[in-house]
Amino acid sequence: MILRVLAALSLLFGAGLSAAPAAAADPVFTDTACPADWPTGVREVRCGMLTVDEARGGASDRRIDIAVVIVKASTPYRDASGHLLPPMVNFHGGPGGASTPGVGGALRYAQQNPDALAVDQDVIFFDQRGGGRGSPSLDCPGVELTDAGPPSDEDRDGLIACLQGWKAQGVDLNQYNAAVIADDVADMVEVLGLEKIDLRGGSYGPRIEAAVITHHPEIVRAAVMQSPWPPEGNWAVGTPEQVSDAVKIILAKCEAQAECAARYPDMQARFETEARRWLAGPVTGNDGGTFNVDDLSAFLMETTYDRVGVRRLPADLDKIIAGDLSAVAEIAENRTYYTEGQHMAHLCKEELPFESRARLAGGAAGDPVAEVLVPSLSRLFDVCDAVGETPAAAIENAPVVTNIPTLFVAAEIDPGCPPPLTEAAARGYANHQVVIVTNATHGETGSSPCTRAMVRDFLRDPSAPVDRSCLPAADTPLDFTLDPATT
Repeated sequence: MILRVLAALSLLFGAGLSAAPAAAADPVFTDTACPADWPTGVREVRCGMLTVDEARGGASDRRIDIAVVIVKASTPYRDASGHLLPPMVNFHGGPGGASTPGVGGALRYAQQNPDALAVDQDVIFFDQRGGGRGSPSLDCPGVELTDAGPPSDEDRDGLIACLQGWKAQGVDLNQYNAAVIADDVADMVEVLGLEKIDLRGGSYGPRIEAAVITHHPEIVRAAVMQSPWPPEGNWAVGTPEQVSDAVKIILAKCEAQAECAARYPDMQARFETEARRWLAGPVTGNDGGTFNVDDLSAFLMETTYDRVGVRRLPADLDKIIAGDLSAVAEIAENRTYYTEGQHMAHLCKEELPFESRARLAGGAAGDPVAEVLVPSLSRLFDVCDAVGETPAAAIENAPVVTNIPTLFVAAEIDPGCPPPLTEAAARGYANHQVVIVTNATHGETGSSPCTRAMVRDFLRDPSAPVDRSCLPAADTPLDFTLDPATT
């Protein structure tokens, strides 16, 4: 699932085209100019394009570009044997996010927080094929899409038309998936003359890490997976229950605090009643605005992903029940943060073929909060049925088994990548450590000084237990945002 990319960042960059390749089928790295408005003097930065065949093995002669940015370490660290740490490859979430457009912001942040970027080892930001600053970038302008699926039939139809349009232009959507991206990473390692790399990703990024570990384990020294999505996870099936569980966790934390419980009493039961009302048909708010169950679905998914939204959830649900639908309207204003074609190419290849509509609906049945998510998630199957990608091999949906040292960092409150999914996936990693961060939400685990230090120490010595002393205790109260009391 995605670590949300701010749309404004993508406006800073052009797609860029690489020079002609030296020979067909050979991967080529071409240096390019970095954006002029990136701060200088923070770190040495190298920008470039990796050019590879769209389909390996001579299936076609199409070549594609993948954007890469290399940020050099400020004080390279040597381990106990005197060896420099290998570069760390950073994988974005999604599918359908981007990595390189955020480098400018990361450099600006590092001006004030020098330990936040490329201290011990070089960091390679890598845009997965089909998105970011690469070419093609499989965007679908005007189509809305969230992790809860297309929020309307019109968006579903728009996705189908967009994907069919890319196919008509000669794009082979079967070549945009985790296994092929793992081959891109191996090609990058080869052309840059690297021996080993470390892996780090958040959300759907660990799905790409898992593919690299499965298909090219020889190039990996260690891996860090934050708010991870493993290959064996189900995208649609089970997601409604996970969102409902996240809501239950948040509301239980409210119920355990006297002030929150007094302000928003019996919120779980009250919201379940409200969810049934939305399931029955469109709901009109006090201001006359009308929304439907798909709008509520997107609100629940986005809010339980967001650290601010989590803390406001009891107050927002109280308002929704009272007819103030402004929180739902706010989410409905911006649901276009994916590169939608890249997103759906992955789902239709390596996720939805292993799932079914019947299991999706059956798992949510009887839980009104979970049932809210079913209509929009069901549309994903419509899109994939129409596009007709070839399902991935079974290994692409199987748990990973490896000895590569791996640190898993999961958030306690995560509707997309919940801790039980992380703990189950970690069992196949013989040399693993699992950290669950209390009160954290999806993606939040990658931004705190505590987890940054933990990741840095782990990559310095993947064999040593990480220091968890900076983590909040399991019984730490969640800091809710409460609306002012009324008299």
